[in-house]
Amino acid sequence: MVVTASRPAKMWGVTDHAGDDLYIPKIAIIEDIIEETPDTKTFRLVFEDKEYAKTFSFEPGQFVEVTVFGAGEAPIGFASDPMQKAYFELTVVDRGKVTGAMCRLAKGEKVGVRGPLGNCWPLEAVKGMDLLIIGGGCGLAPLRPAIFQALANRKDYRELHILYGCRTPADRNFKYDLEDWARLDNLRLLETVDVAGDGWNQGVGVVTTLLDKIKIDVENTVAFTVGPPIMIKFVTMGLLKMGLSDDRIVTSLERYMKCGVGKCGHCCINHAYICTEGPVFTYKDLRGLPEARL
Repeated sequence: MVVTASRPAKMWGVTDHAGDDLYIPKIAIIEDIIEETPDTKTFRLVFEDKEYAKTFSFEPGQFVEVTVFGAGEAPIGFASDPMQKAYFELTVVDRGKVTGAMCRLAKGEKVGVRGPLGNCWPLEAVKGMDLLIIGGGCGLAPLRPAIFQALANRKDYRELHILYGCRTPADRNFKYDLEDWARLDNLRLLETVDVAGDGWNQGVGVVTTLLDKIKIDVENTVAFTVGPPIMIKFVTMGLLKMGLSDDRIVTSLERYMKCGVGKCGHCCINHAYICTEGPVFTYKDLRGLPEARL
């Protein structure tokens, strides 16, 4: 079985809305802000236009272009349950001009949103298989919608493993979810940190050390992984060593996607536009894109 990254049946700006202006954002209101770590926040957003909100949906793995007025626009992946229609969530790390400005916003303030954009995790294509989900740091955010969807349709998948690593216990994103997932009988969650603190009783070391603690059926397993590029590189090497084929290793690329709809060329790697052909790719796809550095 060859796994390919999924293209949603409805993708804003490409299919249903091809005649709309691709560059005018919809106004969204910040309904709540969750402090995940010292430099990371999750923003719960609702659209100002209630009629538009009724038709809005996204697939796990897709992203939006977010406008912080006066600062600029940046691509941010969905981090919430795709089945939750009352709101959507974006997790933001305070790293640059736009993300820094967004992290300084307060509840009730507004941002612009264009999307959903891009392709999605191939959850439909891998039904009946084992799922191995590996996240590093804030890389858990774009994996979170896939986890929610897999749990909601748990009978569609066999084994479900989640491996998560970050720098310290304080840097763990979605601690409330991790606590909930650890209590479930129908998945196995393993965590590790680079530097342990008082009271930490789980793994210590990089996330690849967790691969030694699981056994996988290489003929029936697909791995989804997101994290820093160096993490993805060594996770991929570890999975290949375990016998997983390169079309069973799926990742999401971070790239500066300025327009988000394949017009500006900023996200082009060789012949591939990350915003429209990705951001989700199999390792087999990426082997022909050396600039991806995986």
